[in-house]
Amino acid sequence: MKYDAIVIGGGHNGLTCAAYLARAGRRVLALERRHVLGGAAVTEEIVPGFKYSVCSYVVSLLRPEIIRDLDLPRHGMELLPLDGTFTPMPGGDYLWRVNDHEKTRREIARHSRLDAEAYDEYGRAMVEMGRFAKPILAMTPPDPTRLDPRGLLDLLSLGTRFRAMRPHDRINQVQLLTMSAADFLDQWFETDVLKATMSASGIIGTFLGVKSPGTAYVLLHHYMGEIDGSFRSWGLSRGGTGAVSNAIGDAARRFGAEIRTNAPVGRIITKNGRATGVALENGDEFHADTVVSSVDPRLTFQRWMDEKELPPDFVEGVRRYKFRGSSGKVNLALDGLPNFTCLPGAGPHLRGAISISPSVDYMERAYDDAKYGRFSRRPYIDIVIPSLTDTSLAPPGKHVMSCFVQYAPYELRREPGAGSRESEDPERRDSSPTEFEWDRQREAFGDTVIDTIAEYAPNIRDLILHRQVLTPLDIERDFGLAEGNIFQGELTLEQLFFLRPVPGWAQYTTPVRGLYMCGSATHPGGGIMGAPGKNAAERILGR
Repeated sequence: MKYDAIVIGGGHNGLTCAAYLARAGRRVLALERRHVLGGAAVTEEIVPGFKYSVCSYVVSLLRPEIIRDLDLPRHGMELLPLDGTFTPMPGGDYLWRVNDHEKTRREIARHSRLDAEAYDEYGRAMVEMGRFAKPILAMTPPDPTRLDPRGLLDLLSLGTRFRAMRPHDRINQVQLLTMSAADFLDQWFETDVLKATMSASGIIGTFLGVKSPGTAYVLLHHYMGEIDGSFRSWGLSRGGTGAVSNAIGDAARRFGAEIRTNAPVGRIITKNGRATGVALENGDEFHADTVVSSVDPRLTFQRWMDEKELPPDFVEGVRRYKFRGSSGKVNLALDGLPNFTCLPGAGPHLRGAISISPSVDYMERAYDDAKYGRFSRRPYIDIVIPSLTDTSLAPPGKHVMSCFVQYAPYELRREPGAGSRESEDPERRDSSPTEFEWDRQREAFGDTVIDTIAEYAPNIRDLILHRQVLTPLDIERDFGLAEGNIFQGELTLEQLFFLRPVPGWAQYTTPVRGLYMCGSATHPGGGIMGAPGKNAAERILGR
């Protein structure tokens, strides 16, 4: 059977692309290698009665127009607001910012009256930055190397909007593109724990520290989310993040798309420089005039294609594209709720995010470990307990806890104790990364995460009924994300906009006719956003 389009990958971007193509009347087939839809936005019952959002765990960046166009609430998607961020501190104090602005101002004033005043000004500035950047998310990046009139008009429009900004907003915008998150926040605040917690948004999924130039943009990237029109809001999906993917998949089916799971791709079929279909690992072939890959460039061009079919400069660009996975995940089934020493009891502070980010130096030292190939001995951890908001995720009285962890470098240094003479001698041991080193250190990584949480909530160890530890290697193996990078490639300045993923090929097209890309490795990047899938579909449809 021949289709109009075949979409490789059943993650949320691939499903979004399939849904929009089917909505336009195209005959679409979407192929997912795993038994369940969602890619990294997936819910799985790993232990009976407990449902984990295995990888992605919060929702904010999903574009409102996608929710509206695909009528996702009709297909069961419901987003539940995440109420603020609670940061425990080693000395017994804490910082607790909530969605109520006045309460947050009073809490910050408890630490610094100056910061409470600056918080309003900072919020207004970031709203302006977000308003400038937000339309870019829906834009097909213009190629400045080509004299394409539409692209030139888009660039002119950006310049015009930039000039229309107030002078201090233009300065902030340039600083966000060039500064570190820590340095940018230093201009606004003096409270260390506040700066540390806010700077965490600048390092999510990126192999950089809070003091590294460029992380201020990543902070802005995560600042552009909204839920039900509420700017800079984060939420949980009822049923876990897999419910988002399933809703998009159901919408695609309603428009006529066919979706197959347990369908791992073996190669992309080409003929005379044109993609003509896909062959599965079992030999089954499907043919179409258009093939769209929602997976990353390494899999698409280096595993599923012969590099001889591609221009040498494009191949080199794919090889240079940086993944550098830096994140791990620990999911826990709990017999009760953690009890934080600084704010005891099962209060509302547990219903939002819990951030282990007590100081800027703490965050930077966590990165220092990773720079030398070790997972952080005192990591930054972003924790949510979604079962407090959504009781369907765990049995009565029990809970699930999601722990996102940085840093966990994909290229892990071999440590002593591997059983070789070199590993026993620090001067002689081989420090080059080995693929299976993570298999040896996985449980030690999980122990470090639990030990770190226990410094603030000592009862955590007694509550654990089950734990799932995901290293970057596991994320690569299980979810097809090269080097375990949750964004299909770092969100660094040299890999953004018309440079993502390869300069000259950032418009969802590829050197192979009929082959497109629609995953997070394309503009505007990662997160449960859907924009790459929608933008690619519109490019294919000629809109």
